[in-house]
Amino acid sequence: MSSRKRTNLILILLILLVHTTGFAQSTQTLRGTVMDQLLQKPLQGATVTLLSTGQSVITGADGSFRFSKVAIGLHQLRITYTGYRLVQLDNLTLNAGKEMVLSINMEPDVKEQEEVVVKANSRKYKPINDMSLVSARAFTVEETQRYAAAINDPLRMATSFAGVMSADDGSNDIVIRGNAPTGLLWRMEGVDIPNPNHFAMAGSTGGGISILSSQLLANSDFVTGAFAAEYGNAVGGVFDIRLRKGNNEKREYTLQAGLLGLNLAAEGPFSKNYKGSYLINYRYSTLELLSKIGMDVATGATTNFQDLSYNIQLPTRKLGTFSIFGFGGLSSQQIDTEKDPAKWENEFDRYGGKFSGNTGATGITHSIHLGRNTYLKSSAAYSYQENTVDEKYAETPDSITTSSSEQFKTKKLILSSTLNQKIGLRTAIRTGVIVNLINFNYYDRSRENPGKPLLERINVQDKTQTIQAFAQWQYKATNQLTLSTGIHYLRLQLNNSSSIEPRASVKWDINKKNSLGIGYGLHGQVQAMGVYFAKAQDLNGNWYQPNKDLGMTKSHHLVLSYTHAFSRFLKFKTELYYQHLFDVPVSVYDSSTFSTLNIEQGFITDALTNKGKGKNYGIEFTLEKQLQNYFYFLFNQSIYTSRYTAADGTERNTRYNGRYLSNLTAGKEFVLRNNRKSFGVNIKAIYAGGYRQTPINVEESMAKGYTVYKEKEAFSLQNPAYFRTDLRLSMKWNRARHTSTLSLDIQNLTNRQNIYGSYFDPVKGKVENSYQAGLIPVLNYKIEL
Repeated sequence: MSSRKRTNLILILLILLVHTTGFAQSTQTLRGTVMDQLLQKPLQGATVTLLSTGQSVITGADGSFRFSKVAIGLHQLRITYTGYRLVQLDNLTLNAGKEMVLSINMEPDVKEQEEVVVKANSRKYKPINDMSLVSARAFTVEETQRYAAAINDPLRMATSFAGVMSADDGSNDIVIRGNAPTGLLWRMEGVDIPNPNHFAMAGSTGGGISILSSQLLANSDFVTGAFAAEYGNAVGGVFDIRLRKGNNEKREYTLQAGLLGLNLAAEGPFSKNYKGSYLINYRYSTLELLSKIGMDVATGATTNFQDLSYNIQLPTRKLGTFSIFGFGGLSSQQIDTEKDPAKWENEFDRYGGKFSGNTGATGITHSIHLGRNTYLKSSAAYSYQENTVDEKYAETPDSITTSSSEQFKTKKLILSSTLNQKIGLRTAIRTGVIVNLINFNYYDRSRENPGKPLLERINVQDKTQTIQAFAQWQYKATNQLTLSTGIHYLRLQLNNSSSIEPRASVKWDINKKNSLGIGYGLHGQVQAMGVYFAKAQDLNGNWYQPNKDLGMTKSHHLVLSYTHAFSRFLKFKTELYYQHLFDVPVSVYDSSTFSTLNIEQGFITDALTNKGKGKNYGIEFTLEKQLQNYFYFLFNQSIYTSRYTAADGTERNTRYNGRYLSNLTAGKEFVLRNNRKSFGVNIKAIYAGGYRQTPINVEESMAKGYTVYKEKEAFSLQNPAYFRTDLRLSMKWNRARHTSTLSLDIQNLTNRQNIYGSYFDPVKGKVENSYQAGLIPVLNYKIEL
């Protein structure tokens, strides 16, 4: 490396890692707004009490409140308002580097009391969407930052919850209650969005690294079954992402530097006299930056990514509030094809090529109150996804051939509108429509196995639409008894397939400590768009598209839930669930064992029919201690079964039928010097039944030179039990006008070799195991000012 490049690197590191000296700022501002939960109207006259000092303030005409010069550290707020149920927020962590700006929703008290006297209960676990009564919970930004090895990623954080496990340590795809990762729905600000992950393959819902920045995330919802009627086109789960509003009074900045990239976030007002704000985050790959300044950290491979996300708030006096939001990510990876046979230690060493994945969405929303009891929110968004694969294979040292060439482009224009209406204190109605205008250009030319010819499997440029409509009705008979019913309609214009889906749930708070819930829903999901245009040959050698009229995968969900609160900070929850899947795409050949319930990603190019079935059932137990005295833990145990029936009529284990899953996530923060310094230790341990795989026919594999499976014994072998321990160590400093955090996340602390699968390696002439990721350290430094 040249002297100039070394100097540049040193300057960059000094800028990123220097700690500004000065006297610690011991106070900060805590402020926010209080709103009606359904109508999102400001509540004037609510009493907000800061319990640590006993100080109370009254909200203004815009629902706002403020506490100035509050000591840094943990705080509690209590909010009361005539006609509404009391709200108490615990464990609000106030730092020196950033004001705390809260948006607090209150529910009507159907008893119509003159003054609310209901004892406060923690709202941490309650979903943001009040229509979700079972199998749903809110997750906080703090959790994505605090949980060991979550590294600010909602998907990795969710693997701490009951019934959720990673599909592969090398990606953040998740398996929910035995469902394939493809069954997940992503939403942002009420709009369906494409997969928001770097290095994502076509047809997937996860990837290598999340594009979503924790700097933009607000508390959001994660749903694992019996979804509310507004959620459609999913059978596995829902991530309903909400974005934080930027500080509309003060400009603030956050800088992060770590293994996963360099982040810069900025937020603030447009002017002193306008309540609008901006919030924007940009990240650039650390590996790419080091490469550009002459430090090659990887030999024969390059991995690059960058992303941008933003949320802009534009309120008006009479025309409601406009917001502009979005995200975009570019990622690519190139691996040189090894030509030297002496370096071919296994079959994978002969492969190389380039992958690129670009994705993004941008939208504008408009929210307005139409009278006292009606609230309308409308959105228009545009999304783009592109996946390109150019895979090479070294047949001989002098012959490098193309083994796969793919390019998938999908463009969508999404239009949606949701109307919320309140009828008295007890009844709420939510109706809406979602239209996706889809344009796509797909090309896939690949071979099934080494030595086989390249075949054009997809080649299409076309457009279509999906239409969704929903209606929900919620009735609160009492403060303790809530009924929610609804219906969802989903239609794919491409082949006129449709699904009418009833939903219903009930929640009964038996007393202050015990609650019971039951939920049912029918859910449908359109197939990955490229599947409809797969090409196949008939017996006469003619090409046709066998999947053009393929229907939707459908699923009945039934959930029974019980919760017991030992205290405001300690809760036990158990859920019993049954999921019946039908109209599942399987092979058209009655001897085949293929089912889409076993796939993780990709556009399936086999000829398919909707004759498959599946079922997932089990019970989950969760014991969760909310953060108290800087300590928390979350323990859950899942016992489940996941089965499927393919075209041959035989019921088998799915690939994801591990049968049991245990999770322990815990952490403790040690606070020093009046909250000026703290040291955090967080740990996560997973013990689960291994996923399943199909036995390999060794003799036939040796004869053909590639892996041949015993298809009739599909998924009859179970991998050894999966075990992984993750650790997070962090140090935080509250200094003059800024907060610094240095953290180290270590995934798979013990470097356990968990088996992913097996394959026949023609280089070695035997069956080999492929393994999950080993020990991975992620160092990160963050400064907020």
